[in-house]
Amino acid sequence: MTPTPRFIPVIAIDGPSGAGKGTLSRLVAHRLGYHLLDSGALYRLTALAAMDEGVDIDDPETVANVARHLDVTFDAEGAETRILLNGRDVSRDIRTETVSMNASKVAAYPPVREALLQRQRDFRREPGLVADGRDMGTTVFPDAQVKIFLTASPEARAERRYLQLLEKGEKVDVDALADDIRRRDQQDSERTISPLKPAEDARYLDSTDLSIDEVLEQILTAVKP
Repeated sequence: MTPTPRFIPVIAIDGPSGAGKGTLSRLVAHRLGYHLLDSGALYRLTALAAMDEGVDIDDPETVANVARHLDVTFDAEGAETRILLNGRDVSRDIRTETVSMNASKVAAYPPVREALLQRQRDFRREPGLVADGRDMGTTVFPDAQVKIFLTASPEARAERRYLQLLEKGEKVDVDALADDIRRRDQQDSERTISPLKPAEDARYLDSTDLSIDEVLEQILTAVKP
C-alpha cells in the first residue's frame, strides 16, 4: 500500500536570504537520499515557463495555470543543485534580470501563490523531502517531522554573498549588501502572507560562527530519532 503523505518525512529548513539554506538543504538531501524542494525557485520557474509558453504575464489566472503544471526537478546529487524545467537545465536561465523582474510580479498574484502552495506539497514523495524556503515549516508543511530555522547575522551573510560575487568577478560594497539584507529581512518578516518567522516547534540554528560541516551535523543530529 502506498503511504499517505503524512507518513512521508519532511525536513523543513527555513530562514532569511544568505543563511546557507540552499547549500545545507542540498547536502542534507544528498546525505539522506531525500528529494529536494527549492521553494524560492518556483516563482522564477513559473515566470520562465510563462515566458517560454508566450502567455500573458499580466494575467494572474493564466500564469497560475502555468504554475499548476510545472514539470520541475531539483537535482541535488552534484556540487550544486541543478534545476530542470521540462527536462532542461535552467539553473542559470532563472537568474536573469528579466526572469527576476517577472518572478517578483507573479509572486504577488494570489492565484499563483495558491497554485504553488499545492505544487510545493506535491514534492512530498518517498523516501522523504528536504524543503528549503521561508514558510516551509509554518505554512507549506506544518506537520514536518523536523523544522529548522537557519539564520546568521546580516554581517556574516553579507560577507558570504560578497565572496560569492567576488568569485564571479563582480565588485560590490559589503556594507551595502548588509543594508540590503536588513531591508529584505524586514520586508519578509512584515509581509501579510506567510511572513518569515520560525515555526513554534522549530529548532533555531545560528550559523554565524559555524562552518557548513558543523551546521550539517547539527541538522542531521536533529533528524535522527
